[in-house]
Amino acid sequence: MCGIVGYIGSKSVIPILINGLSKLEYRGYDSAGVAVYKGGEIETYKAQGKLQKLKDLLGTNGNGDNANKIGIGHIRWATHGAPTEINAHPHVSCCKKIAIVHNGIIENFKELKEELTKKGHVFVSQTDTETIAHLIEENLKTHPDIFDAVRHSLKKLEGAYAIGVVYKDNPDILIAARKNAPLIVGIGENENYIGSDVPAILEYTKNVIYLDDSEIAEIKADDVKIYDFDGNVIKKKIECVPWEPVALSKMGYKHFMLKEIHEQPDVIRQTLSERLISSDLPLQLNEVKLTKESLKKLNRIQIIACGTSLHAAMAGKYLIEEFIGIPVDIEASSEYIYKRTISSANSLVIGVSQSGETADTITAIRQAKAEGAHALVITNRVDSTMAREADSLLPINAGIEVSVAATKSYTAQLIAFYLLAIYLAEIKEALPAKDIIKFKEQLFKLPQQVEIILGNKTEIKRCARKFHNAKDFIFIARGINFPAALEGALKLKEISYINATGYPAGELKHGPIAMLEDTIPVLAILMPGLVYEKVLSNSEEAKARDAKMIALTSSNDKHLESVFDFIIKIPDIDEIFSPILTTIPLQLLAYYIAEFLGKDVDQPRNLAKSVTVE
Repeated sequence: MCGIVGYIGSKSVIPILINGLSKLEYRGYDSAGVAVYKGGEIETYKAQGKLQKLKDLLGTNGNGDNANKIGIGHIRWATHGAPTEINAHPHVSCCKKIAIVHNGIIENFKELKEELTKKGHVFVSQTDTETIAHLIEENLKTHPDIFDAVRHSLKKLEGAYAIGVVYKDNPDILIAARKNAPLIVGIGENENYIGSDVPAILEYTKNVIYLDDSEIAEIKADDVKIYDFDGNVIKKKIECVPWEPVALSKMGYKHFMLKEIHEQPDVIRQTLSERLISSDLPLQLNEVKLTKESLKKLNRIQIIACGTSLHAAMAGKYLIEEFIGIPVDIEASSEYIYKRTISSANSLVIGVSQSGETADTITAIRQAKAEGAHALVITNRVDSTMAREADSLLPINAGIEVSVAATKSYTAQLIAFYLLAIYLAEIKEALPAKDIIKFKEQLFKLPQQVEIILGNKTEIKRCARKFHNAKDFIFIARGINFPAALEGALKLKEISYINATGYPAGELKHGPIAMLEDTIPVLAILMPGLVYEKVLSNSEEAKARDAKMIALTSSNDKHLESVFDFIIKIPDIDEIFSPILTTIPLQLLAYYIAEFLGKDVDQPRNLAKSVTVE
């Protein structure tokens, strides 16, 4: 959830740290800071709020100073302690010789803090991170080599962490380590980097080493060595990141979110590419290792996810049950991990995560695998922890998503579930061949249909302007579009801070209808098909309570004009594929409402892009 960057080499370090942190702002944060070796001392600079405040504090400090060639930087999303300058990272030891940045949560920090306080250490923040700095300082008394002191300190930590450490008495070494939190080492030419995510260092190098759990790196300008926590050398492969720095550009759009919404036709094409060759050929999901025999033995499918990914999972449940007839359970990862794990060798567990680093979902996958389940992971990051632990993998190929509010990654997750459901139906021979061909033909049409929506935004903007001052907003749908209603409400909440809620349309009269009045907009997703008439009837019930009504539909039913104040049209599509198209206007509606309200669209308050703590 926080961001780490570090550098050691021959260049001035502060501009590199600030630039790297700016590339991690999309992750969400509330303070920022750097620590650099300068004039024989470790100097720290910290500021509450956005990165610009740290830049203002630094001014040109260090920009031309070739003496400070090692440093670490951090943007923090508060967990322990309020988002203040004192609680911002980096944190230092009592002797001011050790500085540390940290992502994650140290679960036993209270016990360690009490122990260290008794030994004379003085704490100045409320964070768990400061405990690590003092613990390293304490261990220096018995392990005078800084690397050994850090390594022995890590053995006492419980929880999740990625850390970067610099030490005044040895400015030629940068130390990094991880356990249950992502961290990479960037390999340059006579210079090296660390980062909590690839964008932090992508401008400088594409060659990286992905640290695995319980690994610690000893990094010099001209050398990198990786060890386990017992001090044994580990041989690691240097991998090349296939991304370009241009992916982090807004490309003329006002916000990354708007750019990423408009990238969705190409994202769909990319997700389908090399998998959907032709409507009359089998799907090619080469990294999904499920056979006809293994499917015969399956008696349970569980899908676990958080947030937006959970909504994609709900649509996936509908598709898999519809296409192959195996019951599917959906569970929020944060709930799954704190109850008895009921999985077996006859279970398929599907983990869904944009980043592949969602802490709750990683834990859930591990618990299910420990019971013998086959783990299939749907993620945007093939270099992630979840991807590396998967038995089967279904990458969504959405590219870097910078805006905190997920848009293109959600659509790509939906496409992945369509591919998976059709693929399973092919293997299991659960659907007539003509139906599978028809479904594949519809997949081919989706990118162009999304482009039609993106080219006709006038009514969406008009609707957003009308309702941008609403205090409450209700989304209703039935069947496969109910997850789209939940996702539309979540998008609006995330970036506009309007209290938005999604309901199954039939449940409106079982309580929520009491809220309705002429100040509350109700958006109904009503696509021609099985539940069209039912959703229309539920909409009329809301209209009778004076709610302002919005229809999202492909229908040409003239009766809609008497019920709805706004009608947002999308292209004709089979109901079972409609969530791909209904999602796009909901993303745009949330975007324009937030824009009219003057909100920080790409970095909404209190949110983080990658939630790497439970």
